[in-house]
Amino acid sequence: MSDAPITEIDLAAFAADPYPTLARMRAEAPITFVPQLGATLLTRRDDIHVQEKRIDTFSSLQPEGLMTLLMGENMMRKDGEAHMAERRALFPALSPRTVAEHWKPQFEAAALDILKTLAPKGRCDLVTDYAMPVSAEALKLITGLTEMQAAEMDQVSQAMIDGCANYAGLPDVEAACHRATAFIDHHIDLGLTRIADQPDRSALSVQQQADLPLNSLRANIKLIISGGQNEPRDAIAGTIWALLTHPDQLDLIRSGQATWGDAFAEYARWISPIGMSPRRIARRDTVQGVTFTPEDRVFLMFGSANRDEAHFSDPDRFDIGRDTSASIPFGAGPHFCAGAAASRCLITEIALPLAFKHLDNMRLSGDVIFSGWAFRGPTTVPVTWDPPAPLRA
Repeated sequence: MSDAPITEIDLAAFAADPYPTLARMRAEAPITFVPQLGATLLTRRDDIHVQEKRIDTFSSLQPEGLMTLLMGENMMRKDGEAHMAERRALFPALSPRTVAEHWKPQFEAAALDILKTLAPKGRCDLVTDYAMPVSAEALKLITGLTEMQAAEMDQVSQAMIDGCANYAGLPDVEAACHRATAFIDHHIDLGLTRIADQPDRSALSVQQQADLPLNSLRANIKLIISGGQNEPRDAIAGTIWALLTHPDQLDLIRSGQATWGDAFAEYARWISPIGMSPRRIARRDTVQGVTFTPEDRVFLMFGSANRDEAHFSDPDRFDIGRDTSASIPFGAGPHFCAGAAASRCLITEIALPLAFKHLDNMRLSGDVIFSGWAFRGPTTVPVTWDPPAPLRA
């Protein structure tokens, strides 16, 4: 382990609200070893921004890491040319142009179908009834696993996320993750059969066309699901909650003084859906007086970086007018999220504006609880709205 100062944490309290503890770490021990996590945490934005790019020391290659063991060695667990080769193979499915011209109309059609059913009800849980299916239907299209149901996509994504954050080694969590990855493999097989004669722009198809090895193809599809479902789901529901609880901020959008993109950018800074990214120390090195030794486990705490007082004044406040350019919600180095364009499109151009357009006078109707530190989002967001008047005969 590194020789960083030690910080003890309460895991349950950290999952409920990590921000007070992270603020204390930034102030007192910005690089600190946490025994409960078995890792050294980097908590200041500038340290993370610099060290994430130093892949010779802070390596993504983690043969014994939870993600590799549970989901296979995907491109996020590779460095250098091995990483870039798989990133290039996926680019045709995830490029900004493909998103704008090919996926966006399909995202919008799917979201409108969901809202058509939802709007007359007058109430729902935004997480399960809106954000979840909107994210899942988009993800089915992008991955090419169109035979999967939306709820199934959400379930397998959550099981993998839970498995990858299972640093306590809970056997039930691990078993659920294995069931999820087996289920995904079954649907990958179905998808490969379908696209054999009908290639398309899905991640499944473009990887096959690039002749990626089957084990890499499978691992990358699981990676896309693990990040492409829960994070947009949580950001959609969470950003709507943030705007409903800060009506002055919502008024800025409605008056044209701010955009849905501003709201999402600030939410992703304030409540980072991706709170952490792990690294393995590949060689002995010293950073800010802390010495790391090979095989040390390091967590780059994006959620802490995005509230770093050195870059954001009053960082615990939600303010869509602030400059968020220093935040790193999608990472900062060569492993910058490949699906960022698709995520931004789905959230800022589809899910947020359509929800406020079609769910008239939307308002909260119950308590909202957030959970998680490695991945963070609301577990429930109950809302009501004024349903459209029924058509008269």
